[in-house]
Amino acid sequence: MPFKKLHPDILEKLVQLEITTPTPFQSESIPVIKSGANVYCIAPKGSGKTTTLILTTLQKLKCRAIGNAPRALVLVANKEIAMALYDAFLFYTKETSLRVYVGYEELHNDVQKSEIAMGVDILISTPKSMNKLFLTNGVSISDLKLFSIDDAEFLTQKSAYAAIMSITQSIQKCQYVLYAEKMHPMLKRFEGYFMEYSKVVKF
Repeated sequence: MPFKKLHPDILEKLVQLEITTPTPFQSESIPVIKSGANVYCIAPKGSGKTTTLILTTLQKLKCRAIGNAPRALVLVANKEIAMALYDAFLFYTKETSLRVYVGYEELHNDVQKSEIAMGVDILISTPKSMNKLFLTNGVSISDLKLFSIDDAEFLTQKSAYAAIMSITQSIQKCQYVLYAEKMHPMLKRFEGYFMEYSKVVKF
């Protein structure tokens, strides 16, 4: 069954990539994410989790830039993953007005603050870098609609866990989507915090 009910810009990009049929994981997860619920997406490598993250982010933001503050935040384990995801997002967004920004520890906080202030729709960051932005008022979260966590196993590390708890405590209302290969007990624990009333799509 082909991809359905996605923004025309996304469908056009999928045609260019010759991606016509969603993976079983994508068929099940995309409608649940589009519903606005908090979702745990648990599936093995190669199931299409990262593509799902990109497609649902673009769908949520309607493929167009609005305002200056980030409306989608993607948290990743490290700089390498952040850069790879940034490149993937750029490919999907280059014919839209969406602005994607990537931040990581090695990039000075003041540089990130000034560049983000120029206007960003999708912000990709590591937990430590994101937490520092929060603590120094370097990013506005007032317009945040979607908070995705890619390959969330890294949140089982003590410092990353502390950072995500600090970040999410400041966010009033937002949809959270957490992607992982396995449902680690520590990830399940988030249900008592920011993953309230969450749904689980498991493969």
